[in-house]
Amino acid sequence: MTSIRPIRVAWLACARTFCFALAFAAAAPSAASGFDRADSHAPIGVMGDHTHDAGDVMLSYRYSRMHMDGNRSRTTDESRNDLLGPPPGRFPVVPTEMDMQMHMFGAMFAPHDRITLMGMLPLVNLRMKHVTAMGGRFDTESQHVGDIETSALVDVFHSGAHHVHLNAGLSFPTGDIRHRDNTPLGRQRLPYPMQTGSGTWDLMPGATYLGHSDALSWGLQAIGTIRTGRNSLGYRLGNRIEGTGWLALPLGDVVSLSTRAKWSSWGNIVGRDDALNANLVPTADPNRRGGHRLDLLAGVNLYVPIGPLGKHRFAIEVGSPVYQWLDGPQLETDWQVTVGWQLAFRGLVPGLGDRRE
Repeated sequence: MTSIRPIRVAWLACARTFCFALAFAAAAPSAASGFDRADSHAPIGVMGDHTHDAGDVMLSYRYSRMHMDGNRSRTTDESRNDLLGPPPGRFPVVPTEMDMQMHMFGAMFAPHDRITLMGMLPLVNLRMKHVTAMGGRFDTESQHVGDIETSALVDVFHSGAHHVHLNAGLSFPTGDIRHRDNTPLGRQRLPYPMQTGSGTWDLMPGATYLGHSDALSWGLQAIGTIRTGRNSLGYRLGNRIEGTGWLALPLGDVVSLSTRAKWSSWGNIVGRDDALNANLVPTADPNRRGGHRLDLLAGVNLYVPIGPLGKHRFAIEVGSPVYQWLDGPQLETDWQVTVGWQLAFRGLVPGLGDRRE
């Protein structure tokens, strides 16, 4: 079941930000082109999108929220009455809503003109609502550090308006896979989507292409997540691939508006956590976790060239799915929003190499 009000609120917030951005762009002086143009960075929901010159450092913060409401099997919505009941075929407990919130702290450093290193530290909060076949309701919550990610962004082509780099990432198993919370059956291990980590060392290969002209900028990125081995509980999450493309319109050098499409595909879980009962709730079944989703998003990037916030970047991006196929029943995504801040220090570590033109 789609929750219309949160989607309306999210898009209204984006529209207001667009209006503010337009007003700011009209009043602000023009900044230098290139590095200091608002659309020289991708929409804030894309990570690992750009590289830096040797000696540059960049700090970033992102807050993201995703809301899920209602269950879906393949492309069909499933009501709670369809799912609640005794097994087999039905479940004594069914999830109804989920909120995923993340605070992502990032840093980038370029030791060489063709190599940029990136690290991301996520703090994750998950909350899920449930109903029972007996008419009861309860919530579960999980809050923990997620899996820390590091990447090397390696330039392979840089010529005028076109740039290509490889993304070589590694995810560390720092997130929680054993979190427990209170349920009607006592304090129990929470199902897979309520854990903040994978428990495995994961490879994250990918590639990014960027292009720009005076009037527009654009980009394409593909990133995979390849799980290695199984975690200490005897399972591994499904492999994942994400592809995204965006188009940005700069309004001077200070503000840019963007539109983006994102395709995500992920597999079912291999193995299982023996502490979970797959007949009790759909989220505990490792064979009901795969799926595909196409999201459409819109965003604003704001670059402040002068004043006390000079050289800071602020951005927002909101969106919702236009297509979902879930090997469910699974909770379906309704909307998502990401806001963020970035600050780059050019040449903070001098003497590491010559700057590119």
